[in-house]
Amino acid sequence: MTGDDALIGGVTAADAHRTIEAVWRLEAPQIIAGLTRMVGDVGLAEEFAQDALVAALEQWSESGVPPNPGAWLMVVAKRRAIDRVRRLERLEGKHQLIGYELQIRQEIAGDDLDAALDDEVGDDLLRLMFIACHPVLSAEARVALTLRLLGGLTTEEIARAFLTSESAIAQRIVRAKRTLADKHIPFEVPPEAERAARLSSVLEAIYLVFNEGYAATAGEDWMRPALCQEALRLGRVLAGLAADEPEVHGLVALMEIQTSRLAARTGPSGEPIPLLEQNRGRWDQLLIHRGFAALLRSQNRAASPGPYVLQAAIAACHARARTGQDTDWVQIAALYGALAQLMPSPVVRLNQAIAVAMTDGPAMGLERVDALTGEPAFKGYHLLPSVRGDLLVRLSRHDEARQEFERAATLTGNERERAVLLQRAAACASAARPSPGR
Repeated sequence: MTGDDALIGGVTAADAHRTIEAVWRLEAPQIIAGLTRMVGDVGLAEEFAQDALVAALEQWSESGVPPNPGAWLMVVAKRRAIDRVRRLERLEGKHQLIGYELQIRQEIAGDDLDAALDDEVGDDLLRLMFIACHPVLSAEARVALTLRLLGGLTTEEIARAFLTSESAIAQRIVRAKRTLADKHIPFEVPPEAERAARLSSVLEAIYLVFNEGYAATAGEDWMRPALCQEALRLGRVLAGLAADEPEVHGLVALMEIQTSRLAARTGPSGEPIPLLEQNRGRWDQLLIHRGFAALLRSQNRAASPGPYVLQAAIAACHARARTGQDTDWVQIAALYGALAQLMPSPVVRLNQAIAVAMTDGPAMGLERVDALTGEPAFKGYHLLPSVRGDLLVRLSRHDEARQEFERAATLTGNERERAVLLQRAAACASAARPSPGR
């Protein structure tokens, strides 16, 4: 029996390690959040939490997982923090660090494990979300830091998800933590005057994670469901912490409904299946009902719907339709019109054009799409020629459609999507070719 196969309390060491990793992913955000409140530095907090994980790997592999693993990890991490404070005090004479030691000592007095995860956990998590998604960081840094601190993912897992090198992700995270420390970003829920802007940053980071899972920008897989699940988990946590914020519930509703389609979005060989061609019997009805409930909560809390509430309402229109033909495109076009008023982005207007094409015909939709071709944001954006191709097919302009699909195929970084686009281009070439005898 190898070392990994050795039995520990009736289970193998490998099984014990997998259990520890699962516990870590679940408990890490609360632990890092609590430590950041005490030491005021998210980078240091993560180091102390990692020290606790190392201790768990050493001790739990022999003794088994304790009844309250989160509290155990928190106490060990706080003790590591005290040790670090003492070393710094001796080596550098930083007497101001004594305050940290006193605060940490108070929190682990008597080694009360159950008290180690205290009533402030919810507040700490919310603060951690706001600091990981602070607008001072780039969008890429926010996503990486969110997955690292709140998702408990390793740099290797994050790098694999976004098809970049582990060293690039590690550097991105290090720079983000250094920026937060250098700019003395406080560990707090921001004042009400700036809370809306900061919350928007948090929601954006979570939704960026979700979108990368829902339609991967590059690689061999059309989707990365694990990222969708992670973003949905973070959204649900945030909804519990900021229960009065309608946009939070709107984002959760949107992700619940879109996640319900995952099983139907690919074919037997992993090829993408368009929304209107999906087998709706494979949509997850439990997730749809959860999405409807979250949408209702968001609408009850909003004086007027925000961007995520409107996008969730659009997703709900699709979810209510038993078939693609039953879709209420008039309502969807109206919702996109309202969304375009709040977010006049080219992408929103492109989606609005698709809805108009479904209500008023492909010629009207194509007219709207053509008005967007000069948008700088669409330079290199594969979905614009892809949508044009769809509309041109409906207008029986097959040779033009072929050119659009071929152009879209050169622009996408996703191999599954490229294959589908080239298949569509080939079908258009066949349709445009004169039939024999003519």
